[in-house]
Amino acid sequence: MEYNGGAVVAMVGKNCVAIACDKRLGVQAMTISTEFKKIFQATPKTYLGLPGLATDVQTLAEKFRFKINMYKLKEEREIEPRTLAHLVSSTLYERRFGPWFTEPVVAGLDKNNNPFICNTDTIGCINFAKDFVVSGTSTNQLYGMCESLWEPDLEPEDLFETISQALMNAVDRDCLAGWGAEVVVITPDKIITRTLKSRMD
Repeated sequence: MEYNGGAVVAMVGKNCVAIACDKRLGVQAMTISTEFKKIFQATPKTYLGLPGLATDVQTLAEKFRFKINMYKLKEEREIEPRTLAHLVSSTLYERRFGPWFTEPVVAGLDKNNNPFICNTDTIGCINFAKDFVVSGTSTNQLYGMCESLWEPDLEPEDLFETISQALMNAVDRDCLAGWGAEVVVITPDKIITRTLKSRMD
């Protein structure tokens, strides 16, 4: 998990949900790219965050894209966030003896526009939450920042500000993450995606 570094965090607001990640790709302390994608759109209102080993992130992103498309073809409807969480869990558990080195985060709104977030460990053990979930190398710093800043029933703009400040301050204390951030806020009527600049050192 520490070889490439990275951080992902998801937070619940009032009828909205946000997911954010840093943009660094490195080999331990050496930075290779500052535009590495860690958040992927699963459905119009559900996103998947994949921090961890970069090769496994890219492999799993394609594998999940295939499985989500197959689900849509078979069921003739979009996959719900809770169902996606179980799909992610079973996919990781299939490889439990030689696991994918990534700790996925699922964030989205279900068909009734109720917010849903969860994360799993490398073998797919699901952790459901009503406030926030964190993943990646900055987890300790993120837990501290999120517990300090998060409040219940945040409006979309306040949620964006809270998740951004939590992520930016956490990755400043982790040399394996940072170099900008990507934040996605999911509301019932729109998706707001923003790119943040951060310290470049």
